Amino acid sequence: MLTTNQTSQGTISAVVANFLYSLLFLFGLLMQPLSGTQVASWRVLTMFFSLVLLVSLLKQWQHIWDYLKTLKNLKEWFLFILPTPILGLQIWLFMWAPVNGLGLEVTLGYFLYPMIMIIVGRFFYNETMSLLQWAAIICAGLGITYDILQYGAISWATLFVCLGYPPYYLLRRKLAVPPITGLISDLVLLSPVVLVALYMNGGFELVMATDKLWYFLPLLGIISTVAMSLTMVASQKLPVSLFGTLCYLEPIFLFIFSIAILDRSIEDGGSIQMYSMIFVALLMMIADSALGYLARKREDRLHGYNEPLVGSFPPRRRLKNRRIKGVLTAHRFRKIKKYQQKIDKMTRKIDALHAK
Repeated sequence: MLTTNQTSQGTISAVVANFLYSLLFLFGLLMQPLSGTQVASWRVLTMFFSLVLLVSLLKQWQHIWDYLKTLKNLKEWFLFILPTPILGLQIWLFMWAPVNGLGLEVTLGYFLYPMIMIIVGRFFYNETMSLLQWAAIICAGLGITYDILQYGAISWATLFVCLGYPPYYLLRRKLAVPPITGLISDLVLLSPVVLVALYMNGGFELVMATDKLWYFLPLLGIISTVAMSLTMVASQKLPVSLFGTLCYLEPIFLFIFSIAILDRSIEDGGSIQMYSMIFVALLMMIADSALGYLARKREDRLHGYNEPLVGSFPPRRRLKNRRIKGVLTAHRFRKIKKYQQKIDKMTRKIDALHAK
């Protein structure tokens, strides 16, 4: 069972990580005169270098190589690469939208995204949904339906966020891709694209000519690294249900930033009625996660992500475990070999002492 100290550390890490991720939402404004597209391109590059540094410090490269060795044919490599454009477009929209007056619409997409993922789990993996989850989804659906009937449409940015991420995670899950392995491969593939884009649209020249960007670009990388590190700490120390609950903080922070800093009115992204119903749905989701956490705590069944770089996102009942088992077997074999080398070295030293 997790200790109170572990839970406290994990909770603080998760809260700070979600706040930092939300803070990146504002960098499009801070880094003007760069356009939203240019800021998104620089974010990909800074994330890439930050993640390379993080994986190197944690000495996790072997985990990545072990997984990549399990991809045996062109079909598996194609499915492995296929989600990358989805993530690239999501990063672009996240940085482009606040500069172009769509920050609140993107925030609404992040509110709806967890509920869409629950529906995906129900119909793609036959997962059981609680009454609160059903009530939350119906409530959010009624809110969206009200706005469609009232105004005839819903923002494309909202739909792209809430409907774009599920295919990404479905494809990643089909091959049981570890989160860090998937992210670093995405950034490797996206880096040449954004380098060409920055060269073509003058992103390099603009950075060289603008003094403040020399400070904001490293800060963009630092915040990304710290946020990713804290997320990993939280995922290790917290039960899955509590970790998932705290992830709802990011859209809440985004909403506050959109109203308070981006100077958007609630009506700009939708009606008061729709937002009220979505907030009620969000409270139901949080309550459902909290009840699940308390139930597991009473039954002493709390568990975190014991293998955060290998496990799924998060583990589900019908996940095919063949690849995960293969990666874990390779990891255990490597550790056994390492310890055997140490034993052989100590044995040689003992023999040398006896010889004297």
